[in-house]
Amino acid sequence: MTKPIIFLQREFRDEFIEKIQILAPDYQIKTELTEDDLPSVEISVGWPKKFSERLLSSDQLKWVQSISAGVDYLPLNDFSKREVLLSNGSGIHALSISEHIIGVLLGYYRGLNESVKKQEQKVWAQESIHYDQLSGKNLLVVGTGHIGQQLSKSIHSLGVNVYGINTTGHPAEGFVETYSIKNMAKIVPEMDIVVGILPGTHETYHIFNSDIFGKMKKTGIFINVGRGDTVHTKELISALEEKQFAFAALDVFEEEPLPESNPLWTFDNVLITPHISGMTVDFQNKFMKIFLANLKSYLSDRELSVNQVELTRGY
Repeated sequence: MTKPIIFLQREFRDEFIEKIQILAPDYQIKTELTEDDLPSVEISVGWPKKFSERLLSSDQLKWVQSISAGVDYLPLNDFSKREVLLSNGSGIHALSISEHIIGVLLGYYRGLNESVKKQEQKVWAQESIHYDQLSGKNLLVVGTGHIGQQLSKSIHSLGVNVYGINTTGHPAEGFVETYSIKNMAKIVPEMDIVVGILPGTHETYHIFNSDIFGKMKKTGIFINVGRGDTVHTKELISALEEKQFAFAALDVFEEEPLPESNPLWTFDNVLITPHISGMTVDFQNKFMKIFLANLKSYLSDRELSVNQVELTRGY
């Protein structure tokens, strides 16, 4: 009888392969798949899109471990119908994304972004450089999960007042106060900084739109490190053109790579980064802590102990 397969979409160090094999001696571990392998794949680490239809037609597939935190690109409805378990990489990128956000804010408030541009022109522009103080600012984190909580913890020592938005307004560690997502438009006018860290779901699609942008402070900053489709791109462009708020730092987009024709490239009040906020030092070790814990619990009782995704909600 053919052994069931644990498929790894990306290569991991030998030390982790050995740990997987020790935990699951009755499984094959593969980093490449053939057509003949597909009916035997029981666990998939990552999701090979080119084999999606075949994997979903197999009764053998039981669990998908997403490498990323976001899972909106996966066939969640199909997983739900077939009772396929799903877990994600939530928490791995929390420190990296928090540092990215803090770097963006310091770059803007301390005039570093402008200084880089002036350096390229060999211009000494001390008197014209914009500067401000980060300490004392009100920052609204839209999405109070692992990343939002890490951001709150990391930025607290800089004197920033951190507020949160989540589905119900339930309290979350490290926030001055939290509010439900339905009340976001009422809270935004009081905030100096709005940071989007939302997953991509039906409920969050285009949640950052003209209504929100129009209520921001003229001096406000908008940062998005969540999912690109949480932002209505055309309405964001209009808001920036009309200077409804001062500055946007965007790491994710509805279309990636961002097309050269998109006017966001040309705006002086926009910082574009190419989806790098989540790039994480020692990623393999951090990811494997999640996967190995889940593998142990899965083999024991067919349950996942870390980061199981509720398929109907998408996170």
